[in-house]
Amino acid sequence: MADYDLLVIGTGPGGYVCAIKAAQLGLKVGVVEKRATHGGTCLNIGCIPSKALLHTSELFEEAGHSFEDFGIKVGKPKLDLKSMMGHKQKTIDGNVGGIDYLFKKNKITAHHGTGRILSPGRVEVKADDDSTTILEAKSIVIATGSDVAPLPGVEIDEKQVVSSTGALELDKVPGKLIVVGAGVIGLELGSVWRRLGSEVVVVEFMDKILGPMDADVSRNFQRILKKQGMTFHLSSKVTAVEKKGKQLAVTVEPAAGGEAAAETLEADVVLVAIGRRPVTAGLGLEEAGVALDDRGRVKTDAHYQTNVPGIYAIGDVIAGPMLAHKAEDEGVALAEILAGQAGHVNYGVIPGVVYTSPEVADVGKTEEQLKAEGIDYKVGKFAFMANGRAKAMNHTEGFVKVLADKETDKVLGVHIIGHGAGEMIHEAAVLMEFGGSSEDLARTCHAHPTMSEAVKEAAMAAFAKPIHA
Repeated sequence: MADYDLLVIGTGPGGYVCAIKAAQLGLKVGVVEKRATHGGTCLNIGCIPSKALLHTSELFEEAGHSFEDFGIKVGKPKLDLKSMMGHKQKTIDGNVGGIDYLFKKNKITAHHGTGRILSPGRVEVKADDDSTTILEAKSIVIATGSDVAPLPGVEIDEKQVVSSTGALELDKVPGKLIVVGAGVIGLELGSVWRRLGSEVVVVEFMDKILGPMDADVSRNFQRILKKQGMTFHLSSKVTAVEKKGKQLAVTVEPAAGGEAAAETLEADVVLVAIGRRPVTAGLGLEEAGVALDDRGRVKTDAHYQTNVPGIYAIGDVIAGPMLAHKAEDEGVALAEILAGQAGHVNYGVIPGVVYTSPEVADVGKTEEQLKAEGIDYKVGKFAFMANGRAKAMNHTEGFVKVLADKETDKVLGVHIIGHGAGEMIHEAAVLMEFGGSSEDLARTCHAHPTMSEAVKEAAMAAFAKPIHA
């Protein structure tokens, strides 16, 4: 008899949620985790600690630059970086401790060590002391997440040349920070250190920031970040980082090539944030016969099963956006499938958020995607400059943009730049989950005064005309 009905390798958002849901549905569940704590990258060195620093750095900047606008005089704030990092660690501890509690509550057995699949139904767990345990399970789930993608020719030491991990642990504010990559992680962490006093320069290979996002959003967001003090080198690449004492010499060339046009920038710290890659090494996948795609991701069918019966995969190790909430939904869906139910994820309605200030959020299609697919669409936009609540809070940067099918009025995408955009995007996600139209959204009563009224007005602009513009 197998030890478990389900054994999950990796306890990040996808893995731990899959395990809990499966246990709730009556399966006997075990998990394997190589870290001392559960929660994966997200809770330990990613989403959660970065949000702690984003929030505290925003408060620091508000106290230093915005309070007087509201008639609050407190003097120049003093940064206590050690205490700020202490708050971050307390946040991490509270969240990972919560997972321990949930595992106990749901009678899930945790095994700490590195998991390796020996064959369908058999997993070896190697502990830190090199002792090994063989576990047997009817089903195995690979939920090992992703790791930092390296920059060729540049060594990350997590001191001067850092990944997102090291950028969350700096013991002093860099005088000058060069961020390689203008994606979500680079812009979020760059904005943290910019608010705390760093001069931030962003080098991006593409000709726009936030590559996959709507070009209109990208263009306007870059303008906002430049106004805040960030400098951008687009269509550029970093080809070398040389240590010169306490300084770094960073060679930047045009993305198209051409050493003659290269320039050297000085920095105290370089943050490499060019993306992430799936963690599949050392799992025994090749020996077990599990197929990978050309990007090193685990191939799965519509029910998350690999080509080897009984072995499944979810989250960052399979195709799709590398987002914690996407992994969570896949974890729930797979648990339901294994319990004989009809688990499903709607990949067309997965919101994305950039937790800068202001935030950027989107769900569904961009204008560029609609054009490429030959879909006739209409656009409704509304600026927060015309929103009463935004004026009262001095958060007037940004806008809401609604994209709807020209013939049916079905909402196909919503894009928001603005204070609290990450919360506002969810009414658009709910609307789209039920196939709603821009008229449905526009005719839904929104409380006044709220930032969310801008969402309603943008929907009105798509199907008729906005009231306040």
